[in-house]
Amino acid sequence: MTNSDTQITRTYLQEDIQEILYIAICRKQDNEEMTRQDLLEIAKDLGISYQDLELAEQQWQLQKQEADEKLVFNAYRRNRLKQNLIQFAIVNGFLILINLVIAHSIGFAAFVFLFWGLFLTLRAWKTYQTEGEDYETAFKAWRLKKTVGKSINAFADKVLKGLQS
Repeated sequence: MTNSDTQITRTYLQEDIQEILYIAICRKQDNEEMTRQDLLEIAKDLGISYQDLELAEQQWQLQKQEADEKLVFNAYRRNRLKQNLIQFAIVNGFLILINLVIAHSIGFAAFVFLFWGLFLTLRAWKTYQTEGEDYETAFKAWRLKKTVGKSINAFADKVLKGLQS
């Protein structure tokens, strides 16, 4: 039996290849930053055309931009939830205090507390749900609202500059 007869042909999934190459590239470089020239050379060595690399780089930039926007969107949602929690605490604390002073019991404030608390809990669950169709729909709506707001502000700035001239 020769050495080639005993070797088993290995196969890899696409993700495995990416991870192996990532590790190898990081080991090759002392620091994790590479120049664009390094990227072009690696692509050339792998038989990747310049056009394919350009398209991949553009796709990567779009994905990175979307990931950054999602971080901002998630922070926005958490901040909004925090504001709702503060409102919940203030209003329900006031209602419970009024009931304790007037009726010496919690009374109707308990119903407000429980009912509002149910909806606040659902909102908290939805806020920390960062995957799925509902999340993507909310993200797209937020992004559209943000984009429209920027467009309106830019238009208003142009109109105001035109009026001032």
